[in-house]
Amino acid sequence: MANPTAAMLVIGDEILSGRTRDANMHFLAGRLNEIGIDLKEVRIVSDDGPDIVAAVRALSDRYDHVFSSGGIGPTHDDITADSIAEAFDTPIDIRDDADALLQAHYDRQGLEFNEARKRMARIPDGALLIDNPVSAAPGFTLRNVHVMAGVPSVFKAMVESVLPTLTGGSPLLSETVRIERGEGDIAGPLASLAAEFPTLGVGSYPFQKDGRYGANIVLRGTSPDELARARGQLLELFPKDAS
Repeated sequence: MANPTAAMLVIGDEILSGRTRDANMHFLAGRLNEIGIDLKEVRIVSDDGPDIVAAVRALSDRYDHVFSSGGIGPTHDDITADSIAEAFDTPIDIRDDADALLQAHYDRQGLEFNEARKRMARIPDGALLIDNPVSAAPGFTLRNVHVMAGVPSVFKAMVESVLPTLTGGSPLLSETVRIERGEGDIAGPLASLAAEFPTLGVGSYPFQKDGRYGANIVLRGTSPDELARARGQLLELFPKDAS
């Protein structure tokens, strides 16, 4: 049975402008691999409502899960919650449980729970809150979309809150074989190997070192036996060049 699928939607002008380097995709991909959910697509959109709505609808229809990051803070450009609500034609307003979480948090901090901060308590109807042990402001899950903060420490904490609620499949395993030959020399045999093992991913990642060309061949799949067989055949194909 095939693993569940997922997409990630990264939201924010700061990512597209190059001012901020996204670290959340790397973390999410690794964690999903561990529990057997296949990350199939990552899409980055600006802080534009119609673009977010269109992306959410497209990804939600295509994949089992969608993980979004960014745009759920207190400022005017934090429009993700409203866009998710619009994507699913769902009302949105301040919700009592989210409001209470934030009120308690700011009381502990000795800070005013002002109107800007109250924006973070606006949750679409029917959504489930995602716990945020770092800064209290919750994310939420609506249908198959998990809406999370963009700050890496908060995003990671929210992912860890959500993953135990999801059903995964077989974890993705990998084997790497280093071959001291150029891709032009190994392309034909690699294509044959990939055809012989259709359930595996066979990727070639070239490098150049000390004037010599080579490639790291990465085999990916969910079956340890298939990976071992493919690795063995690869070593037989290039016995003098592989390690």
